[in-house]
Amino acid sequence: MKLTLKLAWRNLWRNRRRTLIVVSAMAMMMSFLIMYDSMIFGFESSVYGNAIKLSGGNIQIRAIGYEDSYSANPMLPMGNGLDAVQAAEASPGVEVALRHANTGGLVTNREGVFPVSIYGIEPEKEKPVNPVMQDEFLVAGRFLQLEDENAIFIGQGLAEAMGISVGDRIPLSGKSVNEEMSKRTMTVIGVYDINLPSLERQVVYVSLNAAQDIYGLGDNVTEVILFTEVTGRENPIVEELKASLPGYEITTWRTAIPELSSTVEMKNAVMTGFSAVILGIAAIGIFNILLMAIYERTKEIGLLGAIGLKPGQITLLFLFEGIMIGLVGAVAGTILGYLITAVLGIYGLNYGFAVDMVDYMALMGSHIYPVFDVNLTLQRAGMVALISTIAALYPAMEASRREPADALHHV
Repeated sequence: MKLTLKLAWRNLWRNRRRTLIVVSAMAMMMSFLIMYDSMIFGFESSVYGNAIKLSGGNIQIRAIGYEDSYSANPMLPMGNGLDAVQAAEASPGVEVALRHANTGGLVTNREGVFPVSIYGIEPEKEKPVNPVMQDEFLVAGRFLQLEDENAIFIGQGLAEAMGISVGDRIPLSGKSVNEEMSKRTMTVIGVYDINLPSLERQVVYVSLNAAQDIYGLGDNVTEVILFTEVTGRENPIVEELKASLPGYEITTWRTAIPELSSTVEMKNAVMTGFSAVILGIAAIGIFNILLMAIYERTKEIGLLGAIGLKPGQITLLFLFEGIMIGLVGAVAGTILGYLITAVLGIYGLNYGFAVDMVDYMALMGSHIYPVFDVNLTLQRAGMVALISTIAALYPAMEASRREPADALHHV
């Protein structure tokens, strides 16, 4: 076996031009796949990540029975949530854990009645991670503070629909713990604009203290939401939390936002199909080159048979050549793809021109920063090596079928 490997490696570089062409083609393909994966992953982290943050976080910890409730925003207390926060923040991969007191309600004025989701939050803890709380999206007034009792933070879409601005007072009604509607007049202290009018009309923020007071929660909250460092890798964290927090329901954004989950799955399917096409083209190239190499080396095959190599050994020899080409190409492509991705990860790609094309693109910002995924890269490298092996199988078997006497007299 060791001798066969040495012969395969030496044969690989006997025709350097041919080998370098194949390796270069595979390296380019591999680097392209890495850049493509990195761009998609960066896009997910930017767009999907922010969409998930706006729609309830990567992971939600709530009281038992929350998901089975008939209400979209059930007022179901889960205790003060501090134990869930402590367990979550001790879990690797969790960026921050936030306590919320959420309910559904209405805001009204002379322009009409507007249904809204009311988020009771801890502003100081929320501001670094919640996209709505970023300075660039504040268009009027100021952000919430925890001690604000009768203040409300609203979106530009709702402000325009109701014809209100900072300083105006509006009645806010919301469902309390006893399933009755509690009402309080609130003062608009700030307006945010994330270029998503539909969401801006539906989501308003009050301080956690105010929400607990208005809706009779006492020290309770209705959920603890987690923002993770990487979107799409929530399952290990969920499993760990379920073991340490048995008295709660723990779900991810895939349950909370099924339409977004479907979009991600569709994207993954398209990406897999696209990758399969690229790998298929590479396989045809490897197959063609190795098959041509066999016809060019007919006399050599005859000589190998004449000196005693069995058909199985000749098959292994050519099979190892194909595998080695795949491995060299995969390694070279991985290094090249990593270097390109590292550079793009520093400077980013300017997608500012696309921000106004579709609503959700507003969440992306002006740049996309590719993210190198080691696990996915290893999978791609394995696929390249496997494709190379499969492509080399038929030429290797063809080589073993040559009769030594006929091969030696081949012209």
